[in-house]
Amino acid sequence: MSKRFTVGGVATAAALALTVTGLVAPANAGTTSARTFTVVAKDGVSASTAIAEIKAAGGTVVSRTDAVGMFRVVSKRADFASRAAASAKLVGATQNKAVGHAPRADRKLERENLVAAPNPQGSANPKGTTALAKGPTGLDPLDDKLWGLSMIRADRARAVEDGNTAVTVGILDTGLDASNPDLAANFSWSLSKNFAPDMTDIDGACEVASCLDPVGTDDGGHGTHVAGTVGAAANGFGVSGVAPGVTLVELKGGQDSGYFFLDPVVNALIHAGDKGLDVVNMSFYVDPWLYNCTSNPTDSPEAQAEQRAIITAMKRALNYAHEHGVTLVGALGNNHEDLGKPRVDTSSPDYGPAPYHRPIDNDTCLDLPVEGPHVIGVSSVGPSGRKADYSNYGVEQISVAAPGGWFRDGYGTDAFRTDANMILSSYPKKVLQEEGSVDKNGNIVPAAEGSVFKQCTAAGVCGYYTYLQGTSMASPHAAGVASLIVSRFGGMTEAGFGLAPDAVEEQLTGTAAEHACPQPRTQTYQREGRSGQFNAYCEGDEEFNGFYGYGIVDAYAAVTTPM
Repeated sequence: MSKRFTVGGVATAAALALTVTGLVAPANAGTTSARTFTVVAKDGVSASTAIAEIKAAGGTVVSRTDAVGMFRVVSKRADFASRAAASAKLVGATQNKAVGHAPRADRKLERENLVAAPNPQGSANPKGTTALAKGPTGLDPLDDKLWGLSMIRADRARAVEDGNTAVTVGILDTGLDASNPDLAANFSWSLSKNFAPDMTDIDGACEVASCLDPVGTDDGGHGTHVAGTVGAAANGFGVSGVAPGVTLVELKGGQDSGYFFLDPVVNALIHAGDKGLDVVNMSFYVDPWLYNCTSNPTDSPEAQAEQRAIITAMKRALNYAHEHGVTLVGALGNNHEDLGKPRVDTSSPDYGPAPYHRPIDNDTCLDLPVEGPHVIGVSSVGPSGRKADYSNYGVEQISVAAPGGWFRDGYGTDAFRTDANMILSSYPKKVLQEEGSVDKNGNIVPAAEGSVFKQCTAAGVCGYYTYLQGTSMASPHAAGVASLIVSRFGGMTEAGFGLAPDAVEEQLTGTAAEHACPQPRTQTYQREGRSGQFNAYCEGDEEFNGFYGYGIVDAYAAVTTPM
């Protein structure tokens, strides 16, 4: 995660707005090669009427998502977008392009962009430093490196509740490498689905003829790391997750390259609701706009329509999932920004046209999915419990905090700027080989030793693990605790085993370990080598504040405190 990510009721197929993501087509008539668009009907427009309007504009509907009235359309008309926008029944149309991004650079970020900062000799803590959390012992072989499990007391919670196999957790991400023995043990092949075919312009050559990667694979790596934190099995192998007994479901909504398109994301959320998943983790952010605004005056009319469409479609999909029993958990973002006081956006659009400066009106601009309805927003802390320098914050959107890693934590100790300050979890061998950390024979190269780990079963099946940091890593800690809550307090309903999302959220926030703002309230990171732009002011009190929300999630309290 490197950006920031609640309201409204579920939309029906007759109450919708256009969404499309992609380059705006020229307004001239004529034909061109076939392109794909995503279109959603205006409020009160039936599906049949919308399809007729799409056809009249020169498009052909190739798939439809009736739950939110969304249509996937192909057209050879160069002016399809302008013709659709002119329809009184459609908001407009834009060529498909990325609307979400879970970058693969998390692990390398600190190595590639180190800012010089002194590291005092020795391990004595200078004034102002805090002892770092240590990992649990006596669990799986690599669990001694998982300080996050100890911080949220997931190791203690396991004796009370380790997760029910009836509880399903969707990993809406770049995929999930089910070949890892830690993940294979808890993976649902029947519920998992790939919604995001490879696109050669951003993902490279397709690995299979259909360009739809098989379920159980992950060519991006991000989703596999998230999955391990949520629910790697406690099987005496590798690492164990926060909820090692729950069932993991791959919802591939992101491209191999890390981009997320609107159509796959919405369809993944609808699938989660239809299949009765209990929890969905969303560790990604929306491109091409850092903030989706309803009517930013610096944006063109086409760009404004596109952003209104994204907002509408995402809200409706999130509402649909929530009303079908899905607890939604999202990463707050890594832009070291107060979500209630956003800076000028200089990075959007970050796909297609060149970015430009966009002053942001907090009242009319949203970062999705985390600022969408019913999403539990999670900030990131390091082993010391301090807010990580990169983590977004603010009383407006935060719900809870969780371990996300902070490479620069532990200033004044031997731990400062070490990988152990980050989050260790599962990772695909293929991606590690592409990064050069593992050779063609599957062996860790000398330069990556200590950062990458390999574990093999007696049968010779191996799994790989590496460190990442980000709110992408904090969110699955919270999602894991949410799944333990469902496991502990859920029951049979007409839809199957589960627990109402609002009840899950109340227990998650109500049992979080309260954490007061630092004193002084402005936390600076200059000694860690960061500029003044990273300075963060913590509003609120110990019960609820902008750094920690209701507190750091506490798995043990969550499963032992009566509801």
